[in-house]
Amino acid sequence: MRNKTTRKYARTGLARSALLIAACTFAGAATTRADDVGPTLPAGLDQVVYATRAFGPDGHYYANFGYYCFDPQQKVYSQGGGGLWRLDLRTGEVTALLQDDQGGIRDPVVHYDAQKVLFSYRQSGADHYHLYEIQLDGTGLRQLTDGPYDDIEPAYLPDGDIAFSSSRCHRWVMCWKTSVAILHRCDPDGGNIRPLSSNAAMENTPAVLPDGRLLYTRWEYVHRSQLCYHHLWTMNPDGTGVMTFYGNMHPTGKPYQLASQDGNVVRYDNVPGAVAMLGARPIPGTRKVVAIFSPGHGRTEHQGYVTIIDPRSGPDDPPSAQRIHSGGNWRDPQPVAADTFLVARGRELHLMDAQGRTRLLHQLRDASPEIMLHEPVPITVRSRERVIPCRRDPADATGTLVLADVTRGRNMEGVAPGEIKKLLVLEDLPGPFHNSPGFDGISLWGTFTLTRILGTVPVEPDGSAHFMAPAMRSLFFVALDEHDLSVQNMQSFVTLQPGETTSCVGCHEPRTTAPANPGHASLLALRRPASRIEPLAAVPEIVDFRRHVQPILEQHCVECHGPQRADGQLRLDRGRDIPSHGRGQVHSSYMALVNRLGEVADGRNAHGNRPPRSMGSSGSKLMSRFDGTHHDVRVSSDQLATIRCWLDAGAAANGTYAAMDGGSAERPSPLYIREMQRYGILPPTFDPAREPFDAYATDQAYWQSFWHRPPAAPTRQLGNHSPL
Repeated sequence: MRNKTTRKYARTGLARSALLIAACTFAGAATTRADDVGPTLPAGLDQVVYATRAFGPDGHYYANFGYYCFDPQQKVYSQGGGGLWRLDLRTGEVTALLQDDQGGIRDPVVHYDAQKVLFSYRQSGADHYHLYEIQLDGTGLRQLTDGPYDDIEPAYLPDGDIAFSSSRCHRWVMCWKTSVAILHRCDPDGGNIRPLSSNAAMENTPAVLPDGRLLYTRWEYVHRSQLCYHHLWTMNPDGTGVMTFYGNMHPTGKPYQLASQDGNVVRYDNVPGAVAMLGARPIPGTRKVVAIFSPGHGRTEHQGYVTIIDPRSGPDDPPSAQRIHSGGNWRDPQPVAADTFLVARGRELHLMDAQGRTRLLHQLRDASPEIMLHEPVPITVRSRERVIPCRRDPADATGTLVLADVTRGRNMEGVAPGEIKKLLVLEDLPGPFHNSPGFDGISLWGTFTLTRILGTVPVEPDGSAHFMAPAMRSLFFVALDEHDLSVQNMQSFVTLQPGETTSCVGCHEPRTTAPANPGHASLLALRRPASRIEPLAAVPEIVDFRRHVQPILEQHCVECHGPQRADGQLRLDRGRDIPSHGRGQVHSSYMALVNRLGEVADGRNAHGNRPPRSMGSSGSKLMSRFDGTHHDVRVSSDQLATIRCWLDAGAAANGTYAAMDGGSAERPSPLYIREMQRYGILPPTFDPAREPFDAYATDQAYWQSFWHRPPAAPTRQLGNHSPL
């Protein structure tokens, strides 16, 4: 008997052209032959919702919305139309819930009561994805969010709200040409939208764990490789309690990757990419999750290997992730039982079990060749997860951090108790645009982002610290000794929600480690009020080579390393400007310095979790050039502090994002101006050729636009010129 296809078109009231009539003829349901060995449909699994659309033009897993920075008319999102469909697995009947011949539909999730579906929809003629709901009979289409932003990958929360990723964060991927989306939250009707994160890079595919936490993919590269760290994290639905779920430590072991070497002069290259862990979903009745491990830097539309993760051995245990199928082009695994999953591949919907056996359930037949099947979700009633009480207080400008013992960690061998005296508090700063795959004038094989120096906080003799820090900022730390030299560097970041108190066991400690007994009733740092961050009066909050380090070299170094005399074939005079892996320009002296092996130990775009004193001021040979042992060269204490903090803050070549894409602090790239106007930082009519322009002040206004400001709360001072 021929399978019947039913079409019920939901419309938005907008005039449209024909609705992909030719694209909605599908194969019937379960098409497995009688002699195929594969999983059986679980009891109660009768219907599925899925989306259809083409793949987008970009090969990166994260690049699937918005436009390319070099030209707003060049779109990153997929084109050619799409639809939202309900499939009856028993009869093969397919119902079109929504079709749009020029729009885009993605990321469906079925409500707890199995009566409606939440999804992301870009209407025909529009450029942005927004959140919508529709009843599962195809009626009641309702738009939840709007504005010049992309809202994608939603998840229902057990208290009725919605978590999702959004480009409302106004930032760009700092190693590519596309926009960033990070986690946000809204009310059930789309109101009261607020960010849950301050990440400078991407966050994707949130899902709710049985205990009520959000599980999601977090991409970060704080002074380490941009290719290796797209791993799984959790947070409470209010943004508190951020913690790694699986990954973030591995890969490790490479402080740099050399392309070539001639004596002490080197050329660097990227360390190999690892895997992007995407679309993780909890497996019912277990503590495990299933995810796609997308090879390298992550493939388009999250293609990769279906992998089951058992977190019981902690987030740093590689054997806890087990690939269950050899194919590397699967997408969107969705558990339907403890050992059975819906998965998409190309134009097909499959059932896969934990042994990797598959059964073809459905296939697109007569749709346009470029149209693929995406994001299958079962239509089943499900229980709400635990509701975690809110721990944030919007009336507070700060959060509080407690560190039990800074000397405890996986890479703290040889660090004596009491050796660490302070923590240097730093802030990773997002970028307002980006138009290259490289460092683009910010560094050369070092940092992709700029870093703000907030100041220092004390560490007690027992290794403990207790301090307030600004909320909703991406903070990381450098452990300093009595000479203010780096002992250990954090290469990740923490975000505090307003009013949140959180803690760490140690410094890079294994996540299965419990706090040690300090031998006294309480940590020394908890016997006093929380410290305030002490600014560094002699050091600019953003230290860069061009403005701050080059003048020191001109004063003390160019006599022996200049145009008249270049000892060791090293010139440190200002020289000329040279492109730095993009159109952004750096001084030739900067390039000569960072291309000397070990002279500047700034991360080198490689792995994290380094041994003590191997990064920053302690790991850089440059520091020893100014202590009197190198031809009696001595600098002032303020100059030494500037060099030291420059190294510990990532050793940036330029201190403004206006220097990217061939721009400068005086005349920025037109792309910088365009995006700053779009964000409302610069007036729409601003013309840098005719009006005064201060790139550094413009950057500051951009960053401050993200700061959490309590309603009607007075502004207080924290860190180096940084109001809370």
